[in-house]
Amino acid sequence: MTLTTRAILTLASVGVLAGCSEDFTLLSPISERNVESFYQTPTDFTVALNGTYSTLAGNGAYNRSYVLLHEMRSDNTMNGGGNTGLAEVFFRLAHFSELATASELSSPWTTAYQGIARANTILGRIDNLEDGPFKDRTRGEALFIRSLFYYQLAVLWGNVPLQLEEVRSPNVEVNQVSADVIYQQIASDLELAQSLLPASYDATNAGRATSGAANTLLGLVYLTDGQDGLAEAALRRVVNSGQYQLVDDYADLWGVANENNVESVFELQYKAGGTDTGSQFTDYYTPFGDGGGVGAGNAPQVLSPDIEYIHDVQYGIAENDERGWGGTWGFEVENGDTTNVWVAKWESTPFGPGDADNNFPVFRYADVLLMLAEAVGETAEGYALINQVRERAGVTPIDASTPGTYEEKLLFERRLEFITEGKRWADLLRFGMARSVMADFEPLETIGLTEADIRLVYPIPQREIDVAPGQMVQNSY
Repeated sequence: MTLTTRAILTLASVGVLAGCSEDFTLLSPISERNVESFYQTPTDFTVALNGTYSTLAGNGAYNRSYVLLHEMRSDNTMNGGGNTGLAEVFFRLAHFSELATASELSSPWTTAYQGIARANTILGRIDNLEDGPFKDRTRGEALFIRSLFYYQLAVLWGNVPLQLEEVRSPNVEVNQVSADVIYQQIASDLELAQSLLPASYDATNAGRATSGAANTLLGLVYLTDGQDGLAEAALRRVVNSGQYQLVDDYADLWGVANENNVESVFELQYKAGGTDTGSQFTDYYTPFGDGGGVGAGNAPQVLSPDIEYIHDVQYGIAENDERGWGGTWGFEVENGDTTNVWVAKWESTPFGPGDADNNFPVFRYADVLLMLAEAVGETAEGYALINQVRERAGVTPIDASTPGTYEEKLLFERRLEFITEGKRWADLLRFGMARSVMADFEPLETIGLTEADIRLVYPIPQREIDVAPGQMVQNSY
């Protein structure tokens, strides 16, 4: 039985056992179903962990919010639903004018702290288990999930509350700290987690965090925190593990039949069928969902104007790049002209609206190679790592003589490789190019936005400020 299936069976009970209030840190004590007697057996902790994974895969995290907050914020996709009515919130996200009262900000914030609360409960009660491999693995998984939530919070909001203990009282002091403190905590947690987690699982446990997943996130966090040497060490552990390799053909990464492949480092599991465990990416990015065409539906996503021809205008990349017209893009031809372009990697046949089988690759091995290239810098090894990914895509190698700086070439490569995988905005931030790139982005440039208008963090949801008067400071721009 896969992780997804178990989550379907246990999600309701975990919601009772490890729930929290709608406001982030004034979390209600867990009091249902005699929680003191629940966290005792491996089965109990498996149920709790499945509920924590389900939070990570939910609409307030990777199944919706992170797609919007990273991709629509960047130069990859845009709001396609106008600027009034229900679409106004998406217009504001894409134009750096979002409101602190927007539900599209409060939902991912609340979801993240729900997931953190569930992980904290597991970690706070883990000593009820006997020492052994299951206890170590459970601790590692909970640390990994908590770290992934905190990474998203730090990237999206910067200064956020740090809560590391199970909440057992409604009277909780809010400890708002800088992103640097969050990254230090994540690194400490992941250094431990990677030593506790197994390198792999059998097929019945597909989707659980491994040591490779922990080290990949650790490498990303170190890069984000400017510690390239430590990032290199973590990422080399992934490469040297021998657990992963690039799929031969880029197109073979995608589709339900290719899920959990040899390139998958950490992949969120989704299952269609009316059980509220399906994914929404087909609706967001293709005409095959129930949203009424590409980018329609409840979160209208359209590809940015430069994405469609970018392969022909930079670095000599031709149309046979498998990440372009040969693999990533689906399109129709009408009277000799290409029309209705969509992102082919998310094609499927959904069971219903927002209910497809497509998994989501949070980390894959191509990401490890390109982050390692980032960590080692402009060296022969750095270009060799980039060219491993390019060779898989069927395009020629690049080197120091290729136009552009090393950082520009690497950032461009990541854009091609990971379009709509929720990495572009964080990449722009990490490379220090968010303001310059977005101010030069044609849809924003034409309405007069300048670098000074580009917000690097989102406003903290206003209700979180309101429920903790004097304890939380709103982000400034």
